Amino acid sequence: MNKPKVVVTRKWPAEVEAQLKDLYDVQLNESDNPMTSDELKHALQSADALLPTVTDALTSDVLNVENKRTRIIGNFGVGYNHIDIDAAKAEGLVVTNTPHVLTDCTADIAMLLLLMSARRASEGERLILQNQWVGWKPTQLIGQKVTGKTLGLIGFGRIAQAMAKKAHHGFDMKIIFYAPSQPAQAIMDDLQATRCETVEEVLTEANFVSLHCPGGKDTRHLINEQRLKLMRPSAHLINTARGDVVDSKALIKALKEGWIAGAGLDVFEGEPNIDPGFFELDNVSLLPHLGSATEETRVAMGNRVLANLSVFFAGEEPGDRVV
Repeated sequence: MNKPKVVVTRKWPAEVEAQLKDLYDVQLNESDNPMTSDELKHALQSADALLPTVTDALTSDVLNVENKRTRIIGNFGVGYNHIDIDAAKAEGLVVTNTPHVLTDCTADIAMLLLLMSARRASEGERLILQNQWVGWKPTQLIGQKVTGKTLGLIGFGRIAQAMAKKAHHGFDMKIIFYAPSQPAQAIMDDLQATRCETVEEVLTEANFVSLHCPGGKDTRHLINEQRLKLMRPSAHLINTARGDVVDSKALIKALKEGWIAGAGLDVFEGEPNIDPGFFELDNVSLLPHLGSATEETRVAMGNRVLANLSVFFAGEEPGDRVV
């Protein structure tokens, strides 16, 4: 019996690629260059499964290509706003993602960015790398204390809860959040968390605001100029969710004009093309989408895709199906 044909759009951890070679007729991306729209269309026409990630724009134009062979899209990542879900559903495609396995590492990065922004770590490192540090002085790079402050979370899913746990139990931070639905009372009790009625309430009350909502049309520019003006002048904004949740131009203006004290970003609108306005600022910490970038997590993500494929090709329902 012929093995199913699988196309992987980017380079994956060697351990997972080895399993793919054993199990499938697999086309790997050795160059690790993002695939073009035409290449993605060809993959859909030539393979039983397409395994994309956040860098692949699976638009309706791509997904509606004629003579499709692909039956399942096994996304490498928990977020899937780069996939036109309505088009996938209309075309009868199964779409899966990789939840749960990247929770802690993404929450670690969110906490790292909070600390970097609060304590002006990026500025301090640049000072040393540019050979401009002349020694300790009492007024140099005065930042914000983290311990005991209020952390506001927009969204309260697994990653937000993991960050809240680190912040509350590790830094004695007060936790407030906005989420459309009420989480389990046991979770709120453990974190001594308070649910706010609106996004605006979180922005007004928090010393640090961390974004943990999904991307997509419903949350695009959720954080805009009007909402940034609600934050405290000493507050910091952290984004490890999706870049388009924040209006980049508005955030650059807020940082430049001192509406808020700082920001820590792991995701960007239109990445990897980052608004050059960020490069002119001292009060922003920037990371290249490192949220899940640990060996353990990336291997676990790949294994989650493999598990979904195995179940699907056995004629059963994948556990991580989103469409």
